[in-house]
Amino acid sequence: MFANKLYFNSTLTGLSKGITTRNLHVLNVINHYLQRPTFSLVSIQKLSLSSPKLSCSIGKPNQIQSRTYSKKPVAVSMSIPVQRTEPAELAQGRFKTYKPSTPSLRWLKRPVNDHLWKGKPIRKLTLAKKQQSGRNHHGHITVRHRGGGHKRRVRVIDFHRWDPEPHVVVRIEYDPNRSGHLALLQNTINGKYSYIIAPHDLQPGTIVRSFRKSQEGQVEEINEDSLITKVVAVEKGNCIPLKLIPVGTTICCIGLKPDGPAILCRSAGVSAQLVRTGEKGYAQVRLKSGEVRLIHVDCCATIGTISNPDHQHATLGKAGRSRWLGIRPTVRGVAMNSVDHPHGGGRGKSKGNRHPVSPWNVLAKGGKTRKRPNKWVVKPRERR
Repeated sequence: MFANKLYFNSTLTGLSKGITTRNLHVLNVINHYLQRPTFSLVSIQKLSLSSPKLSCSIGKPNQIQSRTYSKKPVAVSMSIPVQRTEPAELAQGRFKTYKPSTPSLRWLKRPVNDHLWKGKPIRKLTLAKKQQSGRNHHGHITVRHRGGGHKRRVRVIDFHRWDPEPHVVVRIEYDPNRSGHLALLQNTINGKYSYIIAPHDLQPGTIVRSFRKSQEGQVEEINEDSLITKVVAVEKGNCIPLKLIPVGTTICCIGLKPDGPAILCRSAGVSAQLVRTGEKGYAQVRLKSGEVRLIHVDCCATIGTISNPDHQHATLGKAGRSRWLGIRPTVRGVAMNSVDHPHGGGRGKSKGNRHPVSPWNVLAKGGKTRKRPNKWVVKPRERR
């Protein structure tokens, strides 16, 4: 289709010099296209094949049959389009969802952790992790449903926190070996770096301290001030003995021995509450499960709740992501042979009207498995 009126005029002028039946057909086709509303109408006089010369005149636009046609203005944007990475991320609240361009992205949901450090960890504070795939030194599988996974490095975390010097929080980092996040600390005296499990909402630039006793072998001087009750700052991230923490405080990273590392409450979003304490003896701590447990008052704990509380609400979206984490789907016992599982064997998938058990014939759902009660438990958790 022609778009230039000057091109039309030159074409019609060239056709008028030598009129033929073919040229007449071309003129009719041009006139047909020119009569569309998006163009100006052109009037062509009747052509006579007997006349030696062709008299052709092109009328002025917008003057034939008293009709007016004009093009609608089109807005053209000359700006560069925004480049988006597929799939486009849409933050909804605290979670990040994706456009379902593939089936695996339809149900993928991740917590928004834009505050994490985008770079690599400190090399000196990491160790190489050799993948064992759940096997021991004999090659026998001791932990089932393990295998594959991404290559990782173990972060060396300070669970003891013996250094009493103040430390400044440099940044918050991701740890592929646990659900919670890590906080990189720098000693304000000697400049050494260390990792701790970051409490929730711990901001970079915060000063944290450890009020734990000095290491074994160092004798503290006894003076009159030692008899006065110590006053410590109960702030987020500080490591304090249980006897110096007020009752009702939320704590995490709790040790079970006075000189031991943190053992309890180390996963994402987990915390405990101090119910009872004193200068001597044992304190009572209510865990996340509702169990009340006795812990020595000289054991230390960190103030606050473990970071990344939305970890439990995330969805992987597809089975492949669990394989990237080194976790394989669980196989039901009824799908095994009788030599592999107590529920295996038989005709069809049936467990023989017996209670659910593990591969080692231990009750798996609600049954009591303790041979002797735990003397450190004051109040057990609620069971189904």
